[in-house]
Amino acid sequence: MADTALPAAPATVTPRRVFAFVGMVFGMFMAILDIQVVSASLAEIQAGLSASADEISWVQTSYLIAEVVMIPLSGFLSRALSTRWLFVISSAGFTAASILCATATSIEQMIVYRAIQGFIGGGMIPTVFAAAYSAFPRGRQSVVSPVIGLVATLAPTVGPTVGGYLTDLFSWHWLFLVNVVPGILVTVTTFLLVDFDEPDTALLRRFDWWGLAAMAGFLGSLQYVLEEGSRNDWFADHSITLFAAVSVVSAVAFFWRAATVPEPVVNLRAYANRNFAAGSALSFAMGIGLYGLTYLYPVYLARVRGYSALMIGETMFVTGVCMFLAAPLAGRLLARVDPRLMIAAGFIGFGLGTWDASRITVEWDFWELFRPQVLRGVSLMICMAAITNLSLGTLAPAALKNASGLFNLMRNLGGAVGLALINTLLTERTDLHMARLREAVAWGHAKAEQTLAALAAGLADLGSDAQLAALRQLAGMARRQATVMAFGDVFIALTVLFLALVLAVPLMRRPPPLGAPPARH
Repeated sequence: MADTALPAAPATVTPRRVFAFVGMVFGMFMAILDIQVVSASLAEIQAGLSASADEISWVQTSYLIAEVVMIPLSGFLSRALSTRWLFVISSAGFTAASILCATATSIEQMIVYRAIQGFIGGGMIPTVFAAAYSAFPRGRQSVVSPVIGLVATLAPTVGPTVGGYLTDLFSWHWLFLVNVVPGILVTVTTFLLVDFDEPDTALLRRFDWWGLAAMAGFLGSLQYVLEEGSRNDWFADHSITLFAAVSVVSAVAFFWRAATVPEPVVNLRAYANRNFAAGSALSFAMGIGLYGLTYLYPVYLARVRGYSALMIGETMFVTGVCMFLAAPLAGRLLARVDPRLMIAAGFIGFGLGTWDASRITVEWDFWELFRPQVLRGVSLMICMAAITNLSLGTLAPAALKNASGLFNLMRNLGGAVGLALINTLLTERTDLHMARLREAVAWGHAKAEQTLAALAAGLADLGSDAQLAALRQLAGMARRQATVMAFGDVFIALTVLFLALVLAVPLMRRPPPLGAPPARH
């Protein structure tokens, strides 16, 4: 089961190669951005397509399910078709699917088009990571790693901001039309300039279709369970139980095929490298911080503060700015400091940010959220650059394509698992705090009766309805307070997780200096 050999990383970097890589990075940015770009505008899409509340979530879910299947498959396809042709097909297909999404007239069409967009676009993400380490000498990784780290983390962070602005200024159709011109430029650029490797079309004759079916059943069903489980009360819902069973059976079949087939769709041998195995686990945890906090802050601002999509985007923009400013710092540190220390510092920064956010109240606004967002933005960049370098930078060139798909898959799955756990914990803790607050505002409590009387007095112009309106206001205040207390609990749980991850950093070996060649396995 030999890997298609890739040429060793070149000793010098040509302008052609730099321009080609920049085009690929921009394509990856579009693919990752589209995960979150619709999140702040689902209400507008729902209204435009006359969709139900249950149906509209599939605009995001269908994209994620399709993408999570393509990401690990991209390693095989990149070896078979070459980096150039896989990226050209992916960027062109992604652009065409974006046009289809913008022209959708029903929710059914939108779901299908989003699935196509996610599946085809998913091929660009790991291909860029693999190219970064096969197309550039190791001495340049202190520049390349922060660049791909910045794009991989910045795109989902600014997604709600970009989506909010586009929808507010134009319409929801521009969430997809904005991809068209850049998509065409990326397709043309990669077609003309990318020449990193040669295709091995003989691999296509040995393609493991059963392995692909098993992987699709495993990852697609798992993504569905994680996306929909918290909304549907987990295994109390028959569809969740069914897809969980499909995922388990398909996982067994997938791992069996991966271990026994001469040319599996996903080669798992990269996990024999201790740095890659530990780095993938840390990438999984980083996905929780990346996607979990990108979800939590907007939910707080919408539910508690009543912010619009545009106001949420403007508040969340702080993290993106900090990540952009921290990228050069991450590159300098990568060239001078043990990357394991960077990872530890990054997760400690994550923990400090979520600990700070655990003091959240109903009055928190832009400036109260400023410091936690700064800590998150800087920590994301430091972590991502170091984890990527330790995980992929020490692998042999022939292992990079498969390994890149697995590495990116773990980050996405970490985000899916994190969102599922966060939603479940948020719901359960809100219910718990609400039950406790009900006792505090029950009849007979002087403070509650005083508050109710004050509210009723302020609504005296409603006449006989004043008391009922006051009761509703008091119930709403209790619900909002319970929600905020639940947010504080979630931030504490994330703090414990991030600080505990610091203990896992010593499991990784210190890599050779950036000027040294990678290990040959």
